[in-house]
Amino acid sequence: MADDALERELEAQVETLGYELVELERSGSKSRPLLRLRIDVPDSGPGRGVTHEDCIRVTRALRPVLDGHDELGRYELEVSSPGLERPLVRRRDYERFRGREVALRGKAPLAGRGRRLEGELLDLCERDGEERVRIRLSDGGVVEVPRREIARAHLIYRWEGER
Repeated sequence: MADDALERELEAQVETLGYELVELERSGSKSRPLLRLRIDVPDSGPGRGVTHEDCIRVTRALRPVLDGHDELGRYELEVSSPGLERPLVRRRDYERFRGREVALRGKAPLAGRGRRLEGELLDLCERDGEERVRIRLSDGGVVEVPRREIARAHLIYRWEGER
């Protein structure tokens, strides 16, 4: 089964359980693949996220599904919350977290400024048939970065009093 088909199947199962699949990361070896899922509660906020019990529930529900995929062999499954610095993976993530502080890491320098940018997520727009992430930098400047140039994006969590 292709990676994207497996991801769609797992996403559907996770949603059936009342959660959202934030990210599926595949690593490990061919003989011992590691599937790392990050899940969240839809529209969660501080103090209303995924619990340890939620992760156990999803793990138990997904094992029979994954056991039916012989091509996975002896796989390992890890299910966790997305953490305080939640990755931004899907379009809905960029839309949901408008106004929040984010970090973008590029495959190459982004907007001519370096491989890492931090700022306030303004929106995800489309220009010239291409999705672009707009952020306001700390100096007040606004940059647009083609989404395809972003290797990783995540929320930035600041501890109380930190700036």
